[in-house]
Amino acid sequence: MNLIESVKYYHKNPVRLFFRFGKAFLHLLNDKQYVKLLFRSNFGYSLNLDNPQSYNEKLNWLKVYDHNPLYTTMVDKYAVKNYVANIIGDKYIIPALGVWDRFEDIDFKNLPQQFVLKCTHDSGGQIIVKDKDKLDIENARNKINEFLKRNYFLIAREWPYKNVRRRIIAEKYMEDSVTHDLRDYKFFVFDGVVKALYIATERGSGEEVKFDFYDAEFNHLPFTQGHPNADVMPSKPSRFEEMKEIAARLSKGFPQLRVDFYEVNGQVYFGEFTIFHLGGNVPFEPREWDYKFGEWVSLPLDASEKS
Repeated sequence: MNLIESVKYYHKNPVRLFFRFGKAFLHLLNDKQYVKLLFRSNFGYSLNLDNPQSYNEKLNWLKVYDHNPLYTTMVDKYAVKNYVANIIGDKYIIPALGVWDRFEDIDFKNLPQQFVLKCTHDSGGQIIVKDKDKLDIENARNKINEFLKRNYFLIAREWPYKNVRRRIIAEKYMEDSVTHDLRDYKFFVFDGVVKALYIATERGSGEEVKFDFYDAEFNHLPFTQGHPNADVMPSKPSRFEEMKEIAARLSKGFPQLRVDFYEVNGQVYFGEFTIFHLGGNVPFEPREWDYKFGEWVSLPLDASEKS
């Protein structure tokens, strides 16, 4: 942005200046102080932790107060596989090809021609290898080592990531034979009840990623969050009802979770759990949908007393 745009941007919400220029001091804040400041920067108004009403407010309340130790397993990219398999079965699990503490320990000779590398403690960082013979090992090493250094907890104070063991995992490369894509379906589930989902499309296309939200009956919902809707609406997955059923099983007993799945050649695969959707830091447009989603979250009111 140019100078005039920058002045308008920071004048509208001066707290953004702290996150732009005061990052060296952010680690001094406790979790409650940090999430309040981050929320104010992203939303332009104060976070209400005493009586949260919106979805994003409740997500931040949960970040501060709901430290269920099981969450650490649920966000660990390797440990979660056994956890989920024990609930819904091995057939839904993307096979792991290996797990290592250091990049130097990876035996590339024994990996197939196609695979995916990612870190167990991180989110978003991965290396997709479609042809092992063309893999730049040194470049991959540098990327993975950067991922290993990253403290994902500190970005938005998402407690589940704080104590995950930092390892490297290789997974089987997955691609649908018809779409030549790996589209994921992200379900919002509230103590075993599926209420909504969204589909992200146009990843890797060079265009902005598109988000489209649907209700539990796959009716398109009239709002956006962080990204525009697609020009062509994504189609309903053929195993939609199966996804809903296993999402409900996996989320029973939790106030809210996002449960992600892939559909590959007619087979459903578990993707990941997201404990705090978009970190609780992205506004809904229009804002009323933030409160609609918030109505679906019943907070464990004794959690703040235990924290």
